[in-house]
Amino acid sequence: MSLKKLLSVVLVAGLLLTGCGGKGTSSNTKENNTSGTTATEEQSKEYKVGILQFAQHGSLDNCREGVIAGLENNGIKEGENLTIDYQNAEADMGITGQISDSFVANKYDMIIAIATPAAMSAFNAASETDIPVIYTAISDPVAAQLAEEDGTPVGNVTGTSDTLPVEAQLKMMREVLPEAKKLGILYTTSEANSISMVETYEELAPKYGFELITGSVTTTADIPLATDNILSKVDALTNLTDNTVVNSLPTILDKAASKNIPVFGSEIEQVKIGCLASEGIEYISLGEQTGDMAAKVLKGEAEASEMPFEIITNSSLYLNSEVAKNLGIEFSADLTGRAVEVFEQIEQPKQR
Repeated sequence: MSLKKLLSVVLVAGLLLTGCGGKGTSSNTKENNTSGTTATEEQSKEYKVGILQFAQHGSLDNCREGVIAGLENNGIKEGENLTIDYQNAEADMGITGQISDSFVANKYDMIIAIATPAAMSAFNAASETDIPVIYTAISDPVAAQLAEEDGTPVGNVTGTSDTLPVEAQLKMMREVLPEAKKLGILYTTSEANSISMVETYEELAPKYGFELITGSVTTTADIPLATDNILSKVDALTNLTDNTVVNSLPTILDKAASKNIPVFGSEIEQVKIGCLASEGIEYISLGEQTGDMAAKVLKGEAEASEMPFEIITNSSLYLNSEVAKNLGIEFSADLTGRAVEVFEQIEQPKQR
């Protein structure tokens, strides 16, 4: 090869190398800029969430508190990058539907629904949109037609279940009341979660020597008469997470106390205001678990439609010693020893 040709080859090769190097540098710079923009967008993103709570009572309030804490734990904080529109339906299905429709009309980034009727309403309202629904405090998502038998969502909806540890509750009640025979439950016929839980009690109660007596209501107005009726037939009442019934728990407790009949609760707040004891779940923890799930969906780390619902499996025992004293009942050392907390007085229900 002549010197002239050799120089030409070297020159071309140098130009090619220079071009490749320049292109590589430009590409890396572009990638770095893109990555930086994404991080900035993530930090500055603001979320608008509607929280629909079906009724105003302690367990659902604790759930809401937990949800907000769970979101904050994941960097989504009200007043900073989160706006919450909180609405309470006061156990009214008509109002529940109106709130659900308004959340959809406002095109919120997410609807968080607390309790079964709220979740069913929100899912129906958002079903033709891309708004995800995250629920909590639902005893049976399958019965509520929000999940398949294997736990997978039926649509863009998921959340957490507050399935009651029924067998643990029955075991505890038998220990507290060794002579009791007839156990009563009040429930609302329109709440799918309550119907499901009653069926579970009907299956398990005989195993612990209880005959189950049920009383059904459709609205809050039915509670006083239904309570009088069932109290005339039972040795004790046990309460579900039925929203209509829990909303009227002070009335039920007053009537039961006048007849010296113990009432068992399903969670801590019910024991505080006068239920004798509860072997149930802790709702703030349930809410925090829900908030974690909601944060993943808001951040785009997961799709609600691909997340099976989650449950809390551990139960917690709470006792009220003042109620026990009023009823002439003494808790065993074993019960008080394993109780998470023993309340020594009856609290007045919070004014709403």
